Amino acid sequence: MKAYLRLKKISCLKREKKIKMKKLSFFNKIMWFLNVITTLTLFLACIVPYTSIASLAFISLAVPVLVLFNMLFFLYWLIGRKINMLLSLSVLIYGYITLGSFIAFNGRSNEKLEEDTISLLSYNSLGFHSKHQNEWEKITSPDVVQFIEGENPDIIYFQEFEPFYLKDEMLKDYPFKANKFEVKNGESSKNLAIFSKYKIIGNGELDFPNTFNGGVYADIVFKGDTIRFYNLHLESLSIRPNYIKKERSDKLFERLRDSFDKQERQSNLVKEHIESSPYPVIVGGDFNNTQFSKVYFNIKGNLKDSFLEAGHGYGETIKFWKFPFRIDMILTDPSFEVVSHKNYKINISDHEPIMATVKIP
Repeated sequence: MKAYLRLKKISCLKREKKIKMKKLSFFNKIMWFLNVITTLTLFLACIVPYTSIASLAFISLAVPVLVLFNMLFFLYWLIGRKINMLLSLSVLIYGYITLGSFIAFNGRSNEKLEEDTISLLSYNSLGFHSKHQNEWEKITSPDVVQFIEGENPDIIYFQEFEPFYLKDEMLKDYPFKANKFEVKNGESSKNLAIFSKYKIIGNGELDFPNTFNGGVYADIVFKGDTIRFYNLHLESLSIRPNYIKKERSDKLFERLRDSFDKQERQSNLVKEHIESSPYPVIVGGDFNNTQFSKVYFNIKGNLKDSFLEAGHGYGETIKFWKFPFRIDMILTDPSFEVVSHKNYKINISDHEPIMATVKIP
């Protein structure tokens, strides 16, 4: 017994020696300092959805980058057999528990459509203009309609919708419509539209104060059941690279803080409206924020995220400074089964369309 205990003690000492934190070199001290900063920042990002501090909200935009850096730090210390690796490992586990993953691992979406399924395509069309500056005057509605006809969804959500660029014969397979139009300086602005192959028996608008953003909903009858469809366009952060370079940092921070504050108040209004719905809901549109934000968590509640349920990869819907972001969402009632989710790259608007197919029980 004594011999066994001695051997066990020697074995434990050897293991401790392998991972014991040795005196850090100057380079490793710098790495450790950077590691602590990125870990603390990721930890702050993890609590953003559960706070109402608008000044911290911008951190949530950097979550994928912070996760990547912490993974690299973890591997760096692991290879060096340093116990320092536990810092990044801990925050990565905590982040996964609180925020979930920004990558979906569902494989390819199911292409076989069953009888009780309904498909929804959501797209910020940029007013049917091209995102390319040298082609801004080009009207893209024919290209967009051609794409939609190829995918043949049952329901279409448009954000930044300009109806006068659609000819009468376009989208003729969608006889039922619900719109929200705003007029600014004699021109339409931030318009929203829902097009449906199925009958709309009721519709309405969500008006956000002090903004041209908002929402529109439609109560649609499908196979004898009524479902409420919400099309949302939340406050834009307006953080285009060309503008940021010309803007003072304090002004930029103040503007972003105000935009995040507006988004949170808008999401609270949406949440209340969803909770009062007499029908199961499907919510979608341009959230102008990521799945790590309080805005997303507010609206999502217990709804299913179609991308996380049936998507794959990063789910990119917009690119900013060459970084992929997912800010366009489709959320469904928890009783619905998400059969498929698709992300497209048609390279027309600054956003890319998404489509989900849902089975109604």
